[in-house]
Amino acid sequence: MIKLFSRISNMSRELKLFIVASLAIGIAYSIFDATFNNFLNERFGLTGLERSFLELPREMPGFLVVFASALLWFLCSRRLTAVAMLLSAVGAFLIGFLSPVYMIMVVWLFFYSLGQHLFIPLSSAIGMELAREGRTGQRLGQLNAIRNLAVIMGSLLVLLGFKYLGFTFHHTFALSALAFAVAAALMFAMKPDKTQKPKVYLKLYKEYRLYYLLSLLYGSRKQIFLTFAPWVLVTIFHQPTQTIATLLLIGGGIGILFQPLLGRAIDTLGERIVLLSEAGLLVFVCLGYGFSKFLLPEKPAFIITCICFLLDQMLLSVNMARSTYMRKIALHDSHVQPALTASVTIDHIFSITAGLVGGVIWVALGFQYVFLLGAFIAVGNFFAALHIRIPKIKHVIG
Repeated sequence: MIKLFSRISNMSRELKLFIVASLAIGIAYSIFDATFNNFLNERFGLTGLERSFLELPREMPGFLVVFASALLWFLCSRRLTAVAMLLSAVGAFLIGFLSPVYMIMVVWLFFYSLGQHLFIPLSSAIGMELAREGRTGQRLGQLNAIRNLAVIMGSLLVLLGFKYLGFTFHHTFALSALAFAVAAALMFAMKPDKTQKPKVYLKLYKEYRLYYLLSLLYGSRKQIFLTFAPWVLVTIFHQPTQTIATLLLIGGGIGILFQPLLGRAIDTLGERIVLLSEAGLLVFVCLGYGFSKFLLPEKPAFIITCICFLLDQMLLSVNMARSTYMRKIALHDSHVQPALTASVTIDHIFSITAGLVGGVIWVALGFQYVFLLGAFIAVGNFFAALHIRIPKIKHVIG
């Protein structure tokens, strides 16, 4: 305990602020994620196909994020994060309180999602800026562990709130918005860093093509689970809000231990081994999630599905290996954040398609074939990861 307090006291002011902001952001996201699918089901009664088409407005900001970042180039990464959190705060609040009809809710969801997608590349970029040389994976793992602690806090709040405190969706969306607002204030309190010129955001480099491919495959497989995994629990296994919150709570607890170990594995074993392992495991996760319902009795099938849900939550964290890979192959340090941002746009071109195609497959063939598609994407990810090579000498251009 004394050693922990000593380490905290030796941290820089900027790292302390970012840690607390990350905690607030994690709480906000976990509260929102734990309730959103049940909110959709109870308020609007969407079918599987309608749920998949909701991913178009939800994920379109991911496609637009590189252009939004270029337009806001005069804001440094820390100020841009503050703006992103304010957008998510406003969106979450309006979804909960001013969504009388479906189409109005979709508009608010766009604002929420724009803030969320602006933050995705910024979280890794800022985390790596605050890391010591050679320990970027460890730093990202530590920050992800903090976000997992936040997931526990947010999910536990939802679980106890709905079970014992009479929570409604109004309460959860208001709390989520409040946590986002706190995060925005903390990010604004950080000292500003360097800004990037607009043309840096909008330029793609052939030297990074493997990174772009890895991001594309990650986005496609991620979209399948983000869209359809909770929807399977809600509509196929008929689980209440508390179940999603409980799974996020358990996943957060596992993540506190897993994330730092994953970060160290990236630093010691390298991105290639970690990403190959992720792809191999994901094949079995997708097949288990999609087909256990048909191969096992109801209760064992539900347990296997929950285990696969938790495993996927852990594997999503492996994306930090893609970020550290990009940092290692960057021709110049100023390319890192724009490349991370560009990859979000690239992967969303295909992830939006994956969400829409998944909805059509769900209706035409059944939900299990959506996850079979995810398994095929994981196989592609495996063969792409085989080509990873880290240069021994980093070539820097002016």
